[in-house]
Amino acid sequence: MRSARRYLLVLLPVVALLYVLSTYFRGTPVEKPVARNMAGNHIVKYNMNKLQASSQAASHSEKVLILTPLARFYDEYWENLVALSYPHDLIELGFIVPRSKEGQQALEKLDRAVAKTQKGKDKFSKVTILRQEAEDALASHSEKDRHAMSVQKARRSAMSLARNSLFLSTIGPDTAWILWLDSDVVETPHTLIQDMTKHDKDVLVANCYQRYTNDQGKPDVRPYDYNSWVESQQGIKMAESMSPDDIILEGYGEMATYRLLMAKIYNADGDIHEEIALDGVGGTALLVKSEVHRDGAMFPPFPFYNLIETEGFAKMAKRLGYKPYGLPNYLVYHYNE
Repeated sequence: MRSARRYLLVLLPVVALLYVLSTYFRGTPVEKPVARNMAGNHIVKYNMNKLQASSQAASHSEKVLILTPLARFYDEYWENLVALSYPHDLIELGFIVPRSKEGQQALEKLDRAVAKTQKGKDKFSKVTILRQEAEDALASHSEKDRHAMSVQKARRSAMSLARNSLFLSTIGPDTAWILWLDSDVVETPHTLIQDMTKHDKDVLVANCYQRYTNDQGKPDVRPYDYNSWVESQQGIKMAESMSPDDIILEGYGEMATYRLLMAKIYNADGDIHEEIALDGVGGTALLVKSEVHRDGAMFPPFPFYNLIETEGFAKMAKRLGYKPYGLPNYLVYHYNE
């Protein structure tokens, strides 16, 4: 028995070797052990306490995320975006497009523009394009219909949901600033980002105007966005008398608030860097430090202290301890339909 055991012990390694060789020559490779680095390069650590958003954004290489809800595509918008002088390797772009016929057309134009730009020397660090889940029933309306008072609650609620989806899906751990730029803002200074970050404000909005031809046939400008304002006693009283489900809409004669509107105090000869503290903000060209969004400030799709969307966002930011400001003499221009 002992000799038989000795032969068995000698034969087992030989049989194992023959099996390995046979599998090799049949073309079946022998499985090799895989090295697993459980705490290695696949884990990236970010020290969020060191993330800064400062007045020297470009020189400090601070990342800027430009976000645009895109219902229509204007060539002038894209040309203006590409012409921004802030280093493009520090800029990420994010878009959300409605599911509608017009949204599909905008998406196709956007795809072509992105493909062309990203092949050139002015390419951006990253581009993200999202589609809305539900079809936007208001997306195909004319500008007049979109601004009718009767559709504002539904329209701005839908816009809030789109904005929230967009920033929650695209904000990164190294995002220092978020610039909300509407797709129909077709003209800004090329130094828009440097000019606005220079103020080092939590929330800062430019004054949105519109170029047009006046009754004398001459080029002129007029206010466009009335959502940037300073609260009034009339506005406070109006809110006190409202149901929590009602909203105050600015810029409508049926709902006179007598607020100080930033759009109305533009001074063509004034300092473009003059600041005013605001209680409501518009979203046409709105710069936000990323920490404001990270701390929970979003665009309420529901009445929040009788405010909604961007104006509700300003209220929420203030409740969190942040301060919104505006630049009454710093103009960006909306497309004139």
